[in-house]
Amino acid sequence: MMKFIKYSLAILLLIFIFMAAFIAHTAWRHNMLSSPVYDTVAPAIPDFISDDADTKPNVLLFSKTNSYRHLGAIPAAKQMFTNFAKTENWNLFETENAAVHGKTILDRFDLIIWNNVTGDVLTQEQRTAFKTYIEEGGQFLAIHGTGGNPEYDWQWFPKTLIKAQFTAHPMNPQFQDGTLIVENTEHPTTEHLPKEWGRKDEWYSFETSPRADVNVLISLDENSYNPSRWGDKRELGMGGDHPMVWHHNVGDGRVYFSALGHTAESYEDQNFRKFMKRSCLWLLQ
Repeated sequence: MMKFIKYSLAILLLIFIFMAAFIAHTAWRHNMLSSPVYDTVAPAIPDFISDDADTKPNVLLFSKTNSYRHLGAIPAAKQMFTNFAKTENWNLFETENAAVHGKTILDRFDLIIWNNVTGDVLTQEQRTAFKTYIEEGGQFLAIHGTGGNPEYDWQWFPKTLIKAQFTAHPMNPQFQDGTLIVENTEHPTTEHLPKEWGRKDEWYSFETSPRADVNVLISLDENSYNPSRWGDKRELGMGGDHPMVWHHNVGDGRVYFSALGHTAESYEDQNFRKFMKRSCLWLLQ
């Protein structure tokens, strides 16, 4: 009997060690164990990013992470936006150097895209420059993880820029089939989509619905998936009002946020790609 107990304890210990090692490796791969890095030396901006208003639109694609890194989505989105730049005739500059957020540099861009940016990535000076850019008429597209931090040091970001504080997403399973409700079928960014858009994704929940302060374009049918971290408690439900895509003004600038797009496969889906392209074109008009 004692031998059986010893063997059982040894097996349980091995399972525990394996699980701990797996969790630690996953956290390391996704940049969750690293200390934040703040950039202070701006990257060189290519000559083709011109100040001339008569030239092609200048688009900044920023993908830095100081927290969870979307290993599949970030490169997939980069490839997608690079393709858009070629087909739509944009000047695209891609970087993970946050020091690009200086006033004289930002003023050269017609659109800023944050591609699954996580964690607090800007210094105080960069925050001021970015906030000024938006409030003075800048155009900003925020994708998925950009609005998916459970806490922020810079509260202006979730409260004013995104207009919602992320809480959590399901984990069992993490990716679920769900039904999106396209509430505005006449908006240029969503008019091509079916009224009920079925897809698999990681479904974000927020502390409260931002509906009172934004223009909701797409919401999530909470009956189409299991809004629970684990089990079936449905504690991530938002009372049936669950916006996932919206836009709003911040000062003279416009912000467009989409909580969709965790998986690399999303950026290969034709409906999703057209949705993302039209979002850029709408902001650039």
